Amino acid sequence: MSKTQQYQGGKAFGALKKQQELALDEINKQYLGDDDYQDKEEFPDLKGTLEAYKKQFMEFDLDNSGDIDLMELKMMMEKLDQAKTHLELKKMIAEVDRENRGSISYNDFLFMMLGKKSSVLKLILKFEAAMKDKERPKGVAPKRDFASLP
Repeated sequence: MSKTQQYQGGKAFGALKKQQELALDEINKQYLGDDDYQDKEEFPDLKGTLEAYKKQFMEFDLDNSGDIDLMELKMMMEKLDQAKTHLELKKMIAEVDRENRGSISYNDFLFMMLGKKSSVLKLILKFEAAMKDKERPKGVAPKRDFASLP
């Protein structure tokens, strides 16, 4: 199968996404079985956390290669309104990339997100997740009078 056929939409794309999801599920199983991550206080819902990280990784792995490369990281940061220079992006990858591949594998991604060490990418992703979770009021603002003002 040529590269253009491999990345075409429809059934081929769905099959490619499913194949990637199964591969990431296998890595998740390794983390679920690892004694280092069985601390209920630190990881109360490890399975749910891993599932959320898998979805997040798949969202940013645009070519379904199993790695987040420099351009995918650049697009991720732009989507999060955190545009970075190429040098900053390379430093972010180097901070996380334990295998010296020049990209972030899912294993590196999980190790970063579940680990104790902070990296710039981890801080940005945690901050963005915290901002998403905030419930903002909807609808028309309530009427106020002078007595209710501080």
